[in-house]
Amino acid sequence: MSRFRMRTARVSVVGLAAGALILTGCSSGGGGDAGDGVSKDDAAKQQVEYEFGDAAASKGPAEPIKGAEKGGVLKVYQRDSFAHLDPAQMYVSDEGAMSTLIHRRLTTYKRDNAGKYTVVGDLATDSGQPSKDQRTWKYTLKDGVKWEDGTPITSDDIRHTFERQFAPFISEGPVFIQQWLAGKSGTDYRKLLPDGPYKGDHLPDKTLETPDKKTIIFRFKDPQPDLPYALGMAGYAAVQKKGDTKEKYDKDPVASGPYKIESFKSGKSMKLVRNDEWDPATDSVRHAYPDSHNIQFGVSYEASTKRLISDSAENKTAVSYSNQVDASSMQSVRSDPKVKKRSLAGYQPYVGKISLNMDRLKDKKVREAIAHALPAQSLMQAFGGSGGGELAGNYLSPTVAGHTESDPYGKVKNPQGDVKKAKALLKEAGKTGMKLTFAYQNSPEWSDFSIAAKDNLTKAGFDVQLKDIVTDTYYDQIGKVKNKYDMYHSSWGADWPSASTVIPPTLDGRQVQDGASNYSHYDNPEMNKEMDRISKIKDAEKAAEEWGKLADRILKEDLPDVPLMYYKQIQLYGSKVGGAVINDVISGIDPTQLYIKK
Repeated sequence: MSRFRMRTARVSVVGLAAGALILTGCSSGGGGDAGDGVSKDDAAKQQVEYEFGDAAASKGPAEPIKGAEKGGVLKVYQRDSFAHLDPAQMYVSDEGAMSTLIHRRLTTYKRDNAGKYTVVGDLATDSGQPSKDQRTWKYTLKDGVKWEDGTPITSDDIRHTFERQFAPFISEGPVFIQQWLAGKSGTDYRKLLPDGPYKGDHLPDKTLETPDKKTIIFRFKDPQPDLPYALGMAGYAAVQKKGDTKEKYDKDPVASGPYKIESFKSGKSMKLVRNDEWDPATDSVRHAYPDSHNIQFGVSYEASTKRLISDSAENKTAVSYSNQVDASSMQSVRSDPKVKKRSLAGYQPYVGKISLNMDRLKDKKVREAIAHALPAQSLMQAFGGSGGGELAGNYLSPTVAGHTESDPYGKVKNPQGDVKKAKALLKEAGKTGMKLTFAYQNSPEWSDFSIAAKDNLTKAGFDVQLKDIVTDTYYDQIGKVKNKYDMYHSSWGADWPSASTVIPPTLDGRQVQDGASNYSHYDNPEMNKEMDRISKIKDAEKAAEEWGKLADRILKEDLPDVPLMYYKQIQLYGSKVGGAVINDVISGIDPTQLYIKK
């Protein structure tokens, strides 16, 4: 997982946005130094695997933050409302950040005060007990974990959490574990439990066993060494069996984390207050310092930046989970020492790209014409230049093992686009004057880029029609297989430290379904087989090398997406906000560490 709303659990988002993929940095490709004193070489240092923690590492309470006190109201400015509150539907970064406050899962990612990350047990006592062949994983629930209504969280709830993932109405979240349980790629996993648990059917014990109220045993057809990573995604957080209202759960879930939802007005506001049934002794990761998180939606990057720069009145105790410094304010933030000390800068794991709908754009020469025409530099400038990103030549972020410096369509070499070459390619294809419908989020950044992109594409010979889509539901709209758009932007970051969470989710042809992340509807059987082959490689370094080769091959030979930018960001917080750190897993400020200074 996030986009500023980007898809991933890394978050996950992200998604979770998940994984070890952020660092502060500067860019050699973004028109100047980001002012952070960190080179691109540091990205490679983030290409690491996390340790899987034992029971001691998973035991609460969380490490205290020096100087932190309980109390106060944290004001949170967010551009986008949350489209989903049901964990199973979460796969964007801002939802993943909020999810850390209200939802718990079997495992989670622990960041200690020194900045070291470990995968630990969250609801479970540890990160998991695997069999020797890693086909069987056993989890035991901690004592004292409860829902917001005071009832214990049991293995029945966890079984229900995973069985409902197969139901037809669950369409937006991750599918890794469903596929592993079914032993199937693509969408065939749904055949294992077509209606979820709602008509009385259940997964057999040979697949998922809950022998008592505290034990959960996963059994897979193939070794799954990455299960602890996946279980830590927002999309696999626990759902209360008794309180499951199916589709309605998406607006009113039952909390298990340190906060619960007091009110939610989509597009306007959300208030999170302390969940008194959450026991910090069971949680090695989260704190609940503020009395409440008062979230205001509809606050643009520019507006939140100006409020936080001013540091006046309630802005002193304000922050944003995911809003970044807007392009027009980037330089002033970086040059003003008083403001800069209230900022956090970092690479994000996301690659911004234009997805080309291959159901509609079948001619590769047409896709090549689009690729050469698009002005990557205009996108970077829209996000603030080198502080907001770095030019991208391919599909893998420099924070992901397997990344190369390839640039087959000149997005780094010719950042303004090569209109002349694009025009020649379109003429060769015999498609001069071809109509293109370009859909984009109606945010200032993407609106600015769409204008620049239309200008270049028009000069190349296309008839471009722009279609703006509201940001809150953007990914829901482009995620429809039968959408009416030729091209649209998307962003993706690794869900944990492996390109296996980048290439198959976005480019496996067996993943094409409503709500899935293969936005180009790319389906090449030969490449699908390669994904299956590489997925079975146990040597992490060798697998990373092979994923990098495959990513470049798909880009060069088939061009389903046009890479434009590797994301970075700068975030601000008020002078009375303490505990502000960037969390690599959620690709932004960590809400669970914040407190109000007295």
